[in-house]
Amino acid sequence: MTFVPRVWAPEAKHVSVHVEGTDHDSPMTPDRHHSGWWIASNPLPPGTKYRFRVDGGQPLPDPRSRRQPEGIHGPSEVVASTTFEWTDSEWSGIPAHGSIMYELHIGTFTPTGTFAGARERLPDLAALGVDLIEIMPIAPVPGTRNWGYDSVDIFAVTENYGGPAQFAAFVDAAHSHGMGVCLDVVYNHLGPDGNYLAGFGPYFTEDHTTPWGRGANLDGSHANQVRSYFIDNAMQWIRDYHVDALRLDAVAFLRDDSPRHFLAELSDTVAAFARASGRIVSLIAESDLNDPTMITSTATGGMGMDAQWNDDLHHALHTLITKESFGYYSDFTLPGALEKAFRHVFVHDGNWSSFRQKVWGRPVPDTVSGHCFVVATETHDQVGNRALGDRPARISDSGSPDFGALAVQSALLIASPFTPMLFQGQEWATTTPFQFFTDHGPELGPAVEAGRRREFEGWDSLIEGGSATVPSPQALSTFTDSILDWDQRDLPGHREYVRFMTDSIALRKATPDLASGSLTETELVRLGDSGYLRRGKVYVVFALEPATVTVPMSDARPALSWSDPHITEVRGAVTVRFDQPGVVILLP
Repeated sequence: MTFVPRVWAPEAKHVSVHVEGTDHDSPMTPDRHHSGWWIASNPLPPGTKYRFRVDGGQPLPDPRSRRQPEGIHGPSEVVASTTFEWTDSEWSGIPAHGSIMYELHIGTFTPTGTFAGARERLPDLAALGVDLIEIMPIAPVPGTRNWGYDSVDIFAVTENYGGPAQFAAFVDAAHSHGMGVCLDVVYNHLGPDGNYLAGFGPYFTEDHTTPWGRGANLDGSHANQVRSYFIDNAMQWIRDYHVDALRLDAVAFLRDDSPRHFLAELSDTVAAFARASGRIVSLIAESDLNDPTMITSTATGGMGMDAQWNDDLHHALHTLITKESFGYYSDFTLPGALEKAFRHVFVHDGNWSSFRQKVWGRPVPDTVSGHCFVVATETHDQVGNRALGDRPARISDSGSPDFGALAVQSALLIASPFTPMLFQGQEWATTTPFQFFTDHGPELGPAVEAGRRREFEGWDSLIEGGSATVPSPQALSTFTDSILDWDQRDLPGHREYVRFMTDSIALRKATPDLASGSLTETELVRLGDSGYLRRGKVYVVFALEPATVTVPMSDARPALSWSDPHITEVRGAVTVRFDQPGVVILLP
């Protein structure tokens, strides 16, 4: 299979293609069928390295490069996806709705930090009960280590993890274990290093701003080609790499004032492909707008996303366990916040947000399934954006993980009416942090370090009594300290916790009331640091300190517990006594 170089450069006078190993540029001609596009006269075979030169400027990587073998500043390389060796012809996908999701970062998930290394751990995830693996961004980044949100060349796969063929092999292997793959993609900005798009066309605009600078040009002059750039990228992952879902990063910053929002167009395009191919493909939006319009169908004016992240449940459970109340956690310590998060999805649904200093959000109708909301107690954001990247509520006074408190948090998460997601290592209560790490060059690196220090000014009292310092993002140790310690999984306490998590997931899948997304059949009753979650006729009873909890059920059968609570039944009610933090799930 050969590749004919094409590039969009609508304002260019001359464009040429330079093939590595030759000493001249070959001129390209305007594409008569596609305005603003230039096309080469000769095809290139797979493996060929090339760049484009616009109006005599420096040679630049292809904006749609499939591979950057020498890094973000090097030449692009022709990749033929038809050479990938697939064995998943019988795989038709897996829905995100109601699945058990698992977020991981390839670079720190295993000691090798590669797709091949992660592939070796797929049996462990399958045994845990994972349905859908969400992978943090894999596009090329500066240096050898990064979360992935500083990526450029969004059609390519970073060499740090093994490159395009290895990613395809990972997806294929996941499917062979009965698990889907969700890829995290970033369309709201590109990284500050290696972003050459402005040398080709108006991909970004001053009309919209984001925390990272100019917004994507989704509604201005030439916006149709910019929208196609991102939609074509989404389709590449779905079509050529067989991914089952895309997680769209920070969609609130995909600002678009056109009559048909970019997200709605993307949703309709993906849905059309899914119908034609017979595959199940999902789109999941990361959105803090607390607006159900995100998951409303495009036919009725919505964005058409299949699901959206919901941090409100995280904040409510986090404050329950840790008692932290600073920053955006403050409103979630208020009476009724936890109860509202379980029953009505958003705590902020048209009321005052003290953190934002404005009214925020809209209510979620009871008719909407809770499965439309992805919830977690740990994510790369909620762990990594802490000053130390520490796992909250991890260490008890004795210096070991507080397994009882963690069991409460995890049981409530897994038994929720939502789509639960775990973060790498959470299943064994890892104490490995997930810190913010980068590998920028000498010009950008110091600025990133200074920005991280400014971000956490005034947080000293919250960091181990002020005795610790925020790790330098540029230090190699910040990255290596974040690599999961898989040996910890087999230590006492951790080993039992893995079993508890595995059994909790299996119980959810086997129990219709727990697997249901019904909001109306969900009720949380909080009694200080104890209480219960009712899911239909199933009760999840919990306590974070010695307590006695009575639930209105009879003929209860304990299906799963942590801390061996004492259960008695008197006059049609069940009383559960906890001598230490723990949880029990009672079936009728």
